[in-house]
Parts: sequence; C-alpha cells; structure tokens
Amino acid sequence: MDRKIKIFIAGDSTAATKLPDEKPETGWGERIGEFFTSDIEICNFAINGRSSKSFINEGILQKISELIKADDFLFIEFGHNDKKENEELYTDPFTTYKAYLTEYIKVARNAGAHPVLLTSIHRRNFDENGIIKDTHGDYLVAVRDLAAELSVPLIDMGEKSKRLFEQIGIEKTKEIFLWVKPGENLNHPDGIQDNTHFLEKGAKEIARLVVEGIKENHIESLIGCMK
Repeated sequence: MDRKIKIFIAGDSTAATKLPDEKPETGWGERIGEFFTSDIEICNFAINGRSSKSFINEGILQKISELIKADDFLFIEFGHNDKKENEELYTDPFTTYKAYLTEYIKVARNAGAHPVLLTSIHRRNFDENGIIKDTHGDYLVAVRDLAAELSVPLIDMGEKSKRLFEQIGIEKTKEIFLWVKPGENLNHPDGIQDNTHFLEKGAKEIARLVVEGIKENHIESLIGCMK
C-alpha cells in the first residue's frame, strides 16, 4: 500500500477525543483504531457539542476537505445536538439536517473518498420494561432515508446501540456509560450520572459496533486492514 488509508470522523461528543480533564469520558473515535492494523490512520475531528450545522459553520468540515484524499473515508455521525433549540445548532430532520449531511457527502466524493453515514447512538434511557426509549426520532429516519437516496453506506448505530443496551440491561449499562461514584475520579469528585457519554469500556463497545457495520457494508479496503 503506497499510503495509509485515513478514516476521518465528523461528529459530536459521542465520538470525540477527550482531554485529560474530561476523563474518564471517552469517545468511540478514541478506541476504533484498536481494531485496525497500522495501515489505517484515524483522523478524529469530532468535537463536543457540535451539530451537523455548527460543525460546518465553524469551518471544521473545511479543514477535513483540505486533508481528505482519494480512497480515504469520512464517517459522519451527528444528531445529538441538532435537535437542541439553539440557533447555532438546530436543524430540522427532513430539511436542513439532510441538507447539511449532504455537504459532508459531497466533500468526501469530491475528493474521491468514501462517505459513510451513521445514525445517532441512543442514550441510556430505559422504560420500566428495560426497553430503550428513542430520544432521536426523525433524526434517525432522516439519516436512513438520505443513505438510501444518495447510495451511501449506512451504519445504523441507533439500532445497534438499542440492541446492545437492552441486552446489557438497565443496571449493567451503568458500567459502560459515564457513571462515576463520588470520590472515584478527580475530575468528578462529587460523582456523575451521565446517560449520553461513555466510559472507556463503553467507547470500545461502541467502536466495536462501528466495526461490525463496516463488515456488514462489505467495505473491503477497511476489512482488509483489520486485526
């Protein structure tokens, strides 16, 4: 191989690399490289608190466009912040959300690279029967629709995370989400119960689901570089 294939990640805090003062919070983008050989380079551009809109407006997608090359990949996962009632973040699922996501797809394809769409990961939000309650709604539907419309590989992290969390169960999922007891961590001396973000163990589980999706989509150039 003449050059390493690069996987660029565009996304929010669920994927982002965390600073030392944010630990033990961990994004899946920090762990996915463990599933590949040194022939793959992970370029994690995901940033906390961004939506598909703000990521573009802050110039982050532009930075990716300047670096991405033919045969690279752009993994695109948003939605957590797109529904927030904030002018800088909000997108409408079936209009502006799809329009912004289309810009990411264009950046990849214009460079001869490969876009991959990911639906949003579910939160740890169970009903009394241990079934995950969907907080993303039409944002999941919109990504699935767009993937079909533009013939983009889809990794349905919404469906995959729902199955995983329900399999693990209400109590055991506290071991993968950012649940920290008081006194256990210097960054969270009073403890934290965060049902959106992950501990290192959880981030690796989510990364494993992404890799599962790569295999299901028969992305051979990546499968060939897996450990």
